[in-house]
Amino acid sequence: MDNIYLYMIIALAILAIADLVVGVSNDAVNFLNSAIGSKAVSFRTIMIVASLGVAVGAVFSSGMMEVARKGIFNPGEFMFAEIMIIFMAVMITDILLLDFFNSVGMPTSTTVSIVFELLGAAVAIALIKIGADGGNFNDVLNYINTSKASQIIFGILLSVVVAFSIGAFVQWISRLLLSYNFERKAHWVGALFGGFALTAITYFIFMKGLKGTSYAKESFDILGGGTMKDFLESQVLSIVLVSSIFWSLFSYALIAFAKTNIYKLIIIVGTFALALAFAGNDLVNFIGVPVAAYNAFTEWVASGLPASKFSMEVLANKVPTNNWLLFGAGMIMVLTLWFSKKAKGVVKTSLDLSSQGETKERFQPNFLSRGFVRSAILMSQFSSYILPKSWQTKIEKQFETPVVALTKSEEKELPAFDMVRAAVNLMVAAVLISIATSYKLPLSTTYVTFMVAMGTSLADRAWGAESAVYRVAGVLNVIGGWFFTAFSAFTAAALVAYLLNLNLHVMFPILLLAALALLIRSSIAHKKKSTATTEEDSLTKTGSKSVQGVIHESASNISNVVKRGNRIYTNAVKGLAKQDLVLLKKNKKQIDKLSAEVDDLRDNIFYFIKNLEETSLRASNFYINILGYLQDMTQSLEYISKISHKHINNNHKKLKFSQIKELKEVDDALETLFNDTKEAFDSRSFEQIGAIIDRKKDVFDLVTSKIVKQVARTRTEESSPKNTTLYFGLLLETKDLLTATMNLLEEYHNSHDSNVEPATINVEE
Repeated sequence: MDNIYLYMIIALAILAIADLVVGVSNDAVNFLNSAIGSKAVSFRTIMIVASLGVAVGAVFSSGMMEVARKGIFNPGEFMFAEIMIIFMAVMITDILLLDFFNSVGMPTSTTVSIVFELLGAAVAIALIKIGADGGNFNDVLNYINTSKASQIIFGILLSVVVAFSIGAFVQWISRLLLSYNFERKAHWVGALFGGFALTAITYFIFMKGLKGTSYAKESFDILGGGTMKDFLESQVLSIVLVSSIFWSLFSYALIAFAKTNIYKLIIIVGTFALALAFAGNDLVNFIGVPVAAYNAFTEWVASGLPASKFSMEVLANKVPTNNWLLFGAGMIMVLTLWFSKKAKGVVKTSLDLSSQGETKERFQPNFLSRGFVRSAILMSQFSSYILPKSWQTKIEKQFETPVVALTKSEEKELPAFDMVRAAVNLMVAAVLISIATSYKLPLSTTYVTFMVAMGTSLADRAWGAESAVYRVAGVLNVIGGWFFTAFSAFTAAALVAYLLNLNLHVMFPILLLAALALLIRSSIAHKKKSTATTEEDSLTKTGSKSVQGVIHESASNISNVVKRGNRIYTNAVKGLAKQDLVLLKKNKKQIDKLSAEVDDLRDNIFYFIKNLEETSLRASNFYINILGYLQDMTQSLEYISKISHKHINNNHKKLKFSQIKELKEVDDALETLFNDTKEAFDSRSFEQIGAIIDRKKDVFDLVTSKIVKQVARTRTEESSPKNTTLYFGLLLETKDLLTATMNLLEEYHNSHDSNVEPATINVEE
């Protein structure tokens, strides 16, 4: 590998493409969240608008490339050989880190990851140099641009607090003025809102888009010989004032004469603006390092000096990036936007946390989320003592959501939030990022857009008593992930740089292949996970409004629970017999999944009862009892699976042959019972249930006889307390499982006899 640095440049080019893909998958949430959540326009329109924004922003991003070259470290302190190690360590770490966050569906900042990777790799190489030269630890400050690193850390904290607070305040004021019936307000109200929103968004486009281009630095006679950049920075008040008047009048004309929904226009323009900002600002995070490495490589080749002797002072100079390269990067980003399934997963996390309606909560509450919610309740109670009752009544009226009776299928199609909140999300994010850009503050677009969305959700009362602790826990998890990004990016990049420095010729191919293998493995695993959307045996929430429909849909769920329960019980016995820890561990996951699905059905009882027809209310008692018995069955299976896994995992004595043989007899009897039950429910031949119930005593007597045998063994020959405890636990819990199953069958049998006639059900209902 004589041309090791040429191979590294080729590898960096490949890694740049991969980084573009994983980076866009993560950052798509920044500009797609509001448009997708509000469903203001079709998904296809959203994607076209976002794609145009990304393409334009990519071409305008040349000025941002300096961050990777000299923004974090002082390039003059490093030689070419050292700088290539830094760049390679950064790219390998960045891809793996972002892909990890994409796989778990969590939005993180590509800006923070690249900055801390550059910082970590640079510090590692600096410390190696200092150690070789006999220097002290304080000398590392000569290598690192400490002021920039401090600004980045300050930017994280600032964006979290400021974006959340301002988003909440603006949304509260907007809702107070517009209410949920915003479309019925006078034309001038929508025109003023549109004027302010479009002014903020268009100024943002100028600040983040045009200001960074070469055209912005040219002099124009119309500006008195000044540049567009200087004009944008010095005439802020004038630009905002004139724009507000123009856009307000334009909005009024659209509303009054063209009958246009101004909120849809704001969402479309805002989506374009944030997509443009993302590409213009964050493209450096994906290709900045490979571009800087290529520039360094060409300068080194031209110098003719050894790699360890050629100083990287040249990277301190400004070098424009090739426009065709930017265009190509933009096209890769656009294609990723359309086809990445991981991007959709990251967007879903943000939408679930900000949804106005009920969603399946992904995050579990913790002491912090409970503490925040209690504090918020106390503050709300305190404010109720301060504000007059008449004010409180008026405020409550503005926050009342319209109540519309919808079917189950229609509820699924509802937007996560309305167009006012989507417009506020885009407007506030645009203003904050514009201000940060004008003051040269390194604010993360991901942090700003996410925290604004969370702030508007809080102000809009999307986090109610039923969901607040889960949503707050989710936000805290995401914020914790951001700080984890910084720490892990720094540590991992430093470690990779150290390994590369040990022996570049050996470690470079090993680490590169390892990174690519992990990336491919992650993609395959995610693809399998996403394609296995609805499993054949998964439980479904009933949407029926009639007794017959409830019985029919419940029969499907019972059949699936019995089938899966039969498999779980058999695997527990098989795992104990073979001492197969892997099988028992897998079995535990299966019962956890089944138990969670049954819990979801129970959580849906409120909506099920509300959805019932007045003439079918008797179905509610039947359905509640059925769910209770299903939960009893899963709890018994959960205990059986848990104690079986625990016994083998702790390396206790193997069950005796006689015990295994007896368990197998019980398993065979249960298998026959469960198979007959499944067949009855699958074919809807509920008359068979009576015959199955008649065999109840035989199965119970079999289990009881095994318990009696074990009592005799314990008194005479049993020597292991753990085996005895396990065996009795399995048999007693099997009796509970049988009891729950028989109760469920009797519920159906009784319903059949009392004219809740399952046999006459219309299967196509």
